Amino acid sequence: MSESQPQRGLFVTIEGGEGVGKSTNIATIEAWLIEQGIAHCLTREPGGTALGEKIRGLLLTVEQEPVTEHAELLLVFAARAQHLRQVVEPALARGEWVICDRFTDATYAYQGAGRGLSVDFIRELEQSIQGDLRPDCTLLLDAPAAVGMSRAGERAELDRFEREQMAFFERVRDCYLARAAAEPQRFQIIDTARPLAQVTPDVCAALDRLKQATC
Repeated sequence: MSESQPQRGLFVTIEGGEGVGKSTNIATIEAWLIEQGIAHCLTREPGGTALGEKIRGLLLTVEQEPVTEHAELLLVFAARAQHLRQVVEPALARGEWVICDRFTDATYAYQGAGRGLSVDFIRELEQSIQGDLRPDCTLLLDAPAAVGMSRAGERAELDRFEREQMAFFERVRDCYLARAAAEPQRFQIIDTARPLAQVTPDVCAALDRLKQATC
């Protein structure tokens, strides 16, 4: 008799604009997973694979040649196709929780709302590359764009996206909140404009609820 297949893992994405504290809160999530004894995979988009990280460099680095909006979108999905095949899908099949720093919601927010590209076109690419795969849960780390960009401005050097105008980041945030309102069963919004000591318990509580819902 063959051994039973492991239960499929959970796909959890962490979304939000610039300066909302994704790195800090992902560290909190990792600590929680370790404490709970949950096998997991931490990854990010764009990136997560050798090819994906090269594409990430192309997307974030300020170059003399401007990157067109459609080139940017297609690079994002090229990295995603590689990432899903090599990292995300195998980890889920092994029964691991996959914690991904940004996913397709970011594409709708940044390339769709931010750049003004067709939502229908993004949806076509999403279906073609992902099939039926969607996150089981999305934690939206939310703060006003002005707060996030003030934090981002404290970094040593801004990347190509961080150099956009405030109106760009306002559109990004509005898109995220609209998507969360449209899918309340998937999204959990965490107010990260507050001190970290107030944010951390909310992140852990969201993870507790997710674990209980899957038991």
